[in-house]
Order: sequence, then structure tokens, then C-alpha cells
Amino acid sequence: MTRIFSGIKPSGHLTLGNHLGAVRRWVEVDQHRADALFCVVDLHALTVEHDPARVRRLSRQAATLLLAAGLDPERCTLFVQSHVDEHARLSYLLECTATDGEMRRMIQYKEKAARERERGGSVRLSLLTYPVLMAADILAYETDEVPVGEDQTQHVELTRDLAVRFNQRYGHTFTVPRATAPAVAARVMNLQDPTAKMGKSDDAGPGIVYLLDEADVVRKKVMRAVTDSGQDVVYDPQERPGLANLLEVLAACRGGGADPQVLAGEYSSYGALKSDVADAVVEALRPVRKRHAELVADPAYVDGVLRDGAARARALARPVVDRAYGAVGLLPAV
Repeated sequence: MTRIFSGIKPSGHLTLGNHLGAVRRWVEVDQHRADALFCVVDLHALTVEHDPARVRRLSRQAATLLLAAGLDPERCTLFVQSHVDEHARLSYLLECTATDGEMRRMIQYKEKAARERERGGSVRLSLLTYPVLMAADILAYETDEVPVGEDQTQHVELTRDLAVRFNQRYGHTFTVPRATAPAVAARVMNLQDPTAKMGKSDDAGPGIVYLLDEADVVRKKVMRAVTDSGQDVVYDPQERPGLANLLEVLAACRGGGADPQVLAGEYSSYGALKSDVADAVVEALRPVRKRHAELVADPAYVDGVLRDGAARARALARPVVDRAYGAVGLLPAV
């Protein structure tokens, strides 16, 4: 079977953007068509200043929400990155394969480093090298496909480059993966700033819908969403990004191949559109919130899923990483 790997970073509470842009596809498509591994990539949350207790709390919440959204441990492997040592083991070998120039060209590094400097903080080395750890996450499992949003495709391209380079230098060791992306709502934007992604690591605000938001909170955020000048409802992502974002969210929530362009023709006012978007989002999140509450009441079940997932992930990754260690000339352990 095709093997899929994807991860989610516990840097904040999961959002509607995470759900529509990635998680729902994992649930409805990927876990059914492939040997799928889904990982809470907690090591990636350490690249900036963080509260250790919050990282632990958000890591567990992320795993619980993934189960609540519909990931089935009988169909896929769900685990926490730091529970499988092979990620860190392989990351160093890939650091020895990557170049400084490649790391510094990463768009996310440039943006995050600039923000960190603006705050007067120091930039951690791990912020520069984390794309290599991401490559290790992927290559350790002989991954064929990596479902990602637009902002992560550059990192998958780096992963491909490192795999090819390593294979050329040391003999065939890694499968060269490819990035895949959903057609609709791949990148849900902030409701108050439709030029910025709805990111879970952003400060809490009215532009971000969280998966655990109460229904009345969701409605309030959607109804207050920024639209654009003009009165007609049209789908134009370039000139009318706020309106386009709402139409894309509505299309994604309705599913069934709904087309934002077609949906635009059904509305004559912003108010009616926002009302329907709010209803659609509330209904999309209702079963997730209900199942999350059930899982929180049964922590032993979540523990068991993560323990079994880590054991399977470890069994898959260890032979690959051991092979890579041998390929570069490291002496086998005795």
C-alpha cells in the first residue's frame, strides 16, 4: 500500500483551518486508502520559547482531537514524535547531508526568525534546522505521500532533495516522497485578516475559530468576519480575499465537491452568507467536540492508542534508520 505520513505541531489549540485543511482529509480519505501514520510532532514545538507544561497539555489535546475527528487506530497509526527515538537519530544524519544555504532559504525560517528578532528574542538554532527534523519524520517511514498545505510544500521539496542526495552518496536508502494537497480549503485564512493563515500558534483573537469553541462563540466570530468593499457576493480570491475565504470555508464544510464560485451565485448579501457559514461551521465541529468530551473522560484509552502507535512506528522506523547509520559508515552497536 501507499504509505502516508503527516504531522501536526502542538504549538496552539487546533483550529478550523487545521480541520478543513488537513485533518478531515486524513479522516475521510487518507486513513482508508493507504498505510497512514499521523504524528503529534512535539519536538517541533521546542524551536521557540515555550512553556513545558503547555506543550505537554497541547500534545495530549491534539492527539485527543485527532481521535475525536475520526482517526481510527484500527486503520491508521497515531503517535507522538518524541516517543520514537528514530526521529532524532535520523535528524542528525540529515543535518550532515543538508547545507547551511538550504536552511537559510526556507521561507518559514525567514519569517519566524524576523518575528523573533522583532520581539527582542534570540533565534534558536533548532528554528533553522527544524526542516531537517521534518525530513527525518518523513524519511524514517519510507513515506510515499505527505499531505501538506501550501506553506509546507517547500519543506517536502527539501525532504526530496535530501533523500536523493543521501541515496546518491551512500546507496539507495530512502524512498523519495511527494507532497499532496486537498483541492478546497487547503489554507483557511484568518477571519479578521484574510491575507494571513488561520494559524494555531497565533494569539487568541476573533479571527481564529478553534475546534473546541462553543457554538455561540463560533457564530460570533464568523458574523464579525472581515469582508471587502462592495455589496455583491462574488468569488475573487485576489481582489476580495475576505469574501473568498468565507465561500471556501462554506464549500469545505458542505463537502460533496461544492464549488465556491457556484456558491457565490446563491447569495445576494454578506449577512446571509455569513449566517450560512456560521451554521455550517457549527455543524461541522459539533461531533468533534462531543467525541472529544467522551475521550477526555477516558484517558486510559488515549494512552493505549499512543502507546500502541509509538510501538508500531518504532518498528517501522528503526530498520530504516539503522540502515542509514550503516550506509554513512557508523559502526554497528554490539
